[in-house]
Amino acid sequence: MASTGNGGGSELISPKAAVWMFATAAVVAVAVLSYGALERDLTIFAIGLLALAIVGACAPVLLLTLSGGGSSRDLDKLTEAMDSLVRQQALSEDARRVLNRRNERELLRKAIQEDILAEDYDAAMVLIKELAERFGYRSDAEAFREKIEAARFESMNRRIPMAIEGVEKLIQSRRWDAAEVEAARIIRLYPDSPKVDGLRHRVHRARHEYKSELERRFLMAAKEERVDDAMNLLKELDAYLTEAEGKRYEEVARGVIGKARDNLGAQFKLAVHDRRWRHAAELGERIIESFPNSRMAEEVRGVIDEIRAKATSYA
Repeated sequence: MASTGNGGGSELISPKAAVWMFATAAVVAVAVLSYGALERDLTIFAIGLLALAIVGACAPVLLLTLSGGGSSRDLDKLTEAMDSLVRQQALSEDARRVLNRRNERELLRKAIQEDILAEDYDAAMVLIKELAERFGYRSDAEAFREKIEAARFESMNRRIPMAIEGVEKLIQSRRWDAAEVEAARIIRLYPDSPKVDGLRHRVHRARHEYKSELERRFLMAAKEERVDDAMNLLKELDAYLTEAEGKRYEEVARGVIGKARDNLGAQFKLAVHDRRWRHAAELGERIIESFPNSRMAEEVRGVIDEIRAKATSYA
């Protein structure tokens, strides 16, 4: 519904429409403010804050207009205040930052603190740089940097022993390649920590010590004619020896292998003689697998099918 004023028939907005426009503007201002706070977008937050201030400043004008009360002077003062807010709205983004720097500072400080608690130090350093260079709070920025250094040091002291323990477990299980890869990763993560110095050397030294122990045990087993033990150790030792190193053990290994073959052959013949077919079949398969190119293996291949058939029929 429209009415005509005293100043020449200008058309005014109806009271009901004015209330709806005011309410809509207030809701939009609150929504923009909330979105800026949730997304931690300082520019949107500042715009929402300013819009809410404008809406609040309009409230007295609306009330005076709807009630029909208020003097011309009061309306003039309110109009001047509205003009001031509109001029502020027209200011550049950098000027609005100056007007709202305290709120932006607190929002930025809160965001940095949250990143530190989450141990997302790189993200925190980006915000700290903005705090110092864009907003000029260099003292605050330096305090946060010191806080991050302390937090990083504490986190490092907590995590490094756990990481080193993981390498030790890999060493104990003799997973040398995995241990070396993990040691290199830890050194890359904590290059400034003295606790990780020599970690890769620790893996190499442990591997060398285990290899030396294998060599000693193999030679002792061969000397004491513990043929089965010597064969098992020789198989494991083979993975550690280079071609040149293996030549040092050729003669001992040849003797151990010969004795192992002879022992298996004797056990196989005895099992066949005693008609222990299942045991004979197992021994024959071991001879073929362990000494495939030997004359003994060739002889076993000629009778193994018959022995397997007898082992099955007598089972």
